[in-house]
Amino acid sequence: QQAKIVEVVQREEENFYNTIEAGLNRLDTLFASGAKVIPGDEAFKLFDTFGFPIDLTELIAAERGVSVDMAGFETAMKEQRDRSRAAGTATVGKVKAVVSGPYAVGTKQTFVGYDGTKVETVVLGGGTGELLLRDNPFYAGGGGQIADTGVVCGDGWTFRVEEVIRDEEKRAVLRGNLEGVIPPNGQATATVDESRRRDIERNHSATHLVHMELRKALGTHVRQQGSLVEPDRLRFDFSHHGPIDAAQLADIESAVNELVLANAPTSIEELPLAAALERGAMAFFADKYGDVVRVVQIGDSIELCGGTHVRSAGQVGLFRFISQGGVAAGVRRIEAVTGRGAYDGVRSLEQRIATLASALKAQPDQLERKLDALLAEREKLEAKLAEAIKGGGQAAAEAITAGKITMFLTPTLVEERGELGAIADAFRAEKKSGAMLVLFNATAPTALAVAVTDDLVASGKDANAFVKLVSAKFGGRGGGRPTFASGSLAVDSVEAVARESFPALLREWIGE
Repeated sequence: QQAKIVEVVQREEENFYNTIEAGLNRLDTLFASGAKVIPGDEAFKLFDTFGFPIDLTELIAAERGVSVDMAGFETAMKEQRDRSRAAGTATVGKVKAVVSGPYAVGTKQTFVGYDGTKVETVVLGGGTGELLLRDNPFYAGGGGQIADTGVVCGDGWTFRVEEVIRDEEKRAVLRGNLEGVIPPNGQATATVDESRRRDIERNHSATHLVHMELRKALGTHVRQQGSLVEPDRLRFDFSHHGPIDAAQLADIESAVNELVLANAPTSIEELPLAAALERGAMAFFADKYGDVVRVVQIGDSIELCGGTHVRSAGQVGLFRFISQGGVAAGVRRIEAVTGRGAYDGVRSLEQRIATLASALKAQPDQLERKLDALLAEREKLEAKLAEAIKGGGQAAAEAITAGKITMFLTPTLVEERGELGAIADAFRAEKKSGAMLVLFNATAPTALAVAVTDDLVASGKDANAFVKLVSAKFGGRGGGRPTFASGSLAVDSVEAVARESFPALLREWIGE
């Protein structure tokens, strides 16, 4: 698999370069603030959020004469480890807790949940909030499928099942809340929440189908790396070197829906492991198999699986992807919905489209035409705005000169940062050198944006530093790139403050 390995390594190298770029941008902002020490929490944020190695942070900071608060970094790192440990302990506690109760050691339990969701049974024992049944219809979870919920009722008592775990003898123990008193060896009716179980089964069977279609579309290197099957969605991790493009993902979604429409029956049987593998059953995940295994076949999909499934592919209903992403090097994750979840998603999307159509005063089927018209109108307005900045708009600006630098105080109706940046770029292209632009907005009176020409940046006088200087004097916050920065001040009107105080601040900024 040399070609695949080279591709994965090259992609990881490119990803690391992107990480470095994001971290450097963050560091530039910190350096521009004039701080001589990078706080520990900022260094940890670079490490944890941006994936920026701490030793690289120290190295680059040292080159700028800035130190790193390593004690603060270690404190933040410890707090994160403690949070992770606490979260991990809670999860393990739910999944692997050992139940202690007055259960007869060696008493056998039979799982009857494959055949139905309701059964007459006998209570073998229980503890505080726990119950053990002789014939148990509640799936205890495994292979990515979460446990069932439901209710167990008897004469004068009700036990509401919230989770299912396994004891040391691998029997399914129900956990939940009891109302009333259970007599010894009491008779009971155990009922699984059938609607919830059916939703889980739809998602579980769809996981098998999408696994097969991913291998067909992407290659046989695709192997299951983990899954989570819940009532409202499925999550599937698989080995693959990069994102799936939108068109290919749509084709895979379509292929899964074709399998659903074909409505192949689900066949389940127990076979010797060797016979199951010879038949072509997929057994990729890190499961431990016994000599006899349970084989689930839906059409051409054949997998070893202990979970519950639909009776035929058609019961999956509609299948839709909702996201894809990466979880580790060479491992991708898709999430999808089926049945009720997919239907609800379509209805929600229709409602949002209807809301947008109403806001734009258009019929839903005319939205594209309306949007095209709005975008065309926006392009015209942007062109007029750029022309105004480039031409007569600057003549109307108030100019302040200090030394060889001219500051232009200019009103604007634009609030979006991207559009402000476009105005700044047009200004910098027009003025070339020795010029500085300060934008303020009557509709957002506390906001300002600053742009400076490249020659000022080269001489150490950048927009980010000016915004920090103004923020220090009037309160507020802001930042950005050396050529363009924005922020807000704790004043009633930036325009009024700018006319009164910016001339002195301009002289302070250039060191006069």
